[in-house]
Amino acid sequence: MIPIKDNIPSKTYPFVTVALIIVNAAVFLYQLTLGMTGLEDFIYKTAAIPVEITSRFDIGPSAIVPLPFTLLTAMFVHGGLLHVGGNMLFLWIFGDNVEDRFGHVTFLIFYLLAGVAASMAHIMLEPRSEIPMVGASGAIAGVLGAYFLIFPRAQVNTLVILPLYISMVRLPALIFLGFWFFFQILNSGVSTSGGGVAWFAHVGGFIAGLAGALVYKALSAAFGK
Repeated sequence: MIPIKDNIPSKTYPFVTVALIIVNAAVFLYQLTLGMTGLEDFIYKTAAIPVEITSRFDIGPSAIVPLPFTLLTAMFVHGGLLHVGGNMLFLWIFGDNVEDRFGHVTFLIFYLLAGVAASMAHIMLEPRSEIPMVGASGAIAGVLGAYFLIFPRAQVNTLVILPLYISMVRLPALIFLGFWFFFQILNSGVSTSGGGVAWFAHVGGFIAGLAGALVYKALSAAFGK
């Protein structure tokens, strides 16, 4: 299922969401200039590598930042066009409304913390893995978790592609994001030690997003917002 748009207009311009998309796109365009060898080297220098985080030892090539900060740099590096394109599509559709509700600065902090939480969820599952972990999907999963809790009745225009069937349908966010999360849980049951998608990072990011939204709602209620 591919989301196309939702039916909730933003009251403010999503400066942070747009900036994040621009930065991710710019980094990906830079990656395209590196060639295969240069790209692999760049990924190892910017990725969050579980064994480096848990052992606090750089296995090389040397990271461009202190090892704990690779949890941040990894969010802006992607493995291919579909990887970055899919992530930015989800961020564009769901990020603006969460930013609108949280406020620009709070949303940026929330996004980064959700990304770190997502990466740590994967690292807890695969602490000895030497496979680089990159991509914004963990942070975006946090955005989806917050959207799920705050805007459950929103309608999402969705392109459904199945064998011999393609259709555009409108689904409540509760159904669309609930199905997305269920799919992540199913796939997270498979070990990621062989490479591929860090499914458990998506699960961890989504749960972090739910927690962040719960905190926001509690504080809003306490202060009468």
